Amino acid sequence: MAPRILAAPDKYRGTLTAAEAATAIAEAARRVGWDCDLAPVSDGGEGFLDVFGALGGRQVTRVAGPLGSPVDAPWLLGRDPDDGARNIAIVEAARAVGLTLAGGRSGNDPVGASSTGVGQLIAAAIRSGARHVVVGMGGSASTDGGLGAVDALAPGGRLPGVKLTVACDVQTRFVDAAVDFGPQKGAAPAQVELLRRRLEKVAQLYLERFGTDVRDVPGSGSAGGLAGGLAALGATLVPGFDYVAERMSLAERAADVDLVVTGEGFIDRQSFVGKAVGGVVELAQQAGVPVLVVAGDGEPDLETAYVSLVGRFGRQRAMEATAECITEVVASRLAEGWPG
Repeated sequence: MAPRILAAPDKYRGTLTAAEAATAIAEAARRVGWDCDLAPVSDGGEGFLDVFGALGGRQVTRVAGPLGSPVDAPWLLGRDPDDGARNIAIVEAARAVGLTLAGGRSGNDPVGASSTGVGQLIAAAIRSGARHVVVGMGGSASTDGGLGAVDALAPGGRLPGVKLTVACDVQTRFVDAAVDFGPQKGAAPAQVELLRRRLEKVAQLYLERFGTDVRDVPGSGSAGGLAGGLAALGATLVPGFDYVAERMSLAERAADVDLVVTGEGFIDRQSFVGKAVGGVVELAQQAGVPVLVVAGDGEPDLETAYVSLVGRFGRQRAMEATAECITEVVASRLAEGWPG
């Protein structure tokens, strides 16, 4: 019986989706005669939708993008595996209001960017019959506290009869979203302070409208406070990777292989605080299975060792031929007899 790899990478932002990275790992396994279990992962941020592709029922709805221009945002609709009598929808916030849709940090309007499109997507899912909507956070352009989404989705109050689950990629509190993520979205120091004060006002508004204080809810600052806005409507906030791992039976799959391979575009200390790569490493360690982390690049001196594609191949090749580089690294490690 051939040895087996679990290919469980996150996205390599700007070069590969998680699914493409998993395929590159599988190609390495094929070259050296190993079997491969493909399990691309997400922590709730960009790539969340791809993880649930097997659900089927792909839909596309035109919604307001982060800066107001319309975008065609995909989402999924199918039978809820927890309750086959109801429909479940999977929504990825970044597909509607992602920073990439705003032209990245340099093209974004960090104060004016809105989460309205996510509320419109959830509303479309409910109109289509979904009674459980799961929303992946992360990668958003907005820091509006989810007010745009809330106003588009439920201007008159909560959503009776609809279960909302929010998969958070961070555990940041509501008001802290301005300081922690505003600069990444293009906010200058004065704008960060403006956003912080605005989030305080939005939190007070939610308390008055819905009777919910979202300020100290772990994860409520995800996607610029969008998670907090949905929590005000009654959503349950959960760690994104934990939600994905449970739905994928990832712990069981990790225990059934000889090597786990994971990675992402850039490894840093935050990668091991509720993020996908850190979660995969933890599951592998719990199962007593060796793990290989392959990153585009990363911070030096991390406790978890990793292979840097930039360090191995140079920045140009690592960026232009990421899949080939991943395949080469994994295949060479296996050919050398690692692990062993």
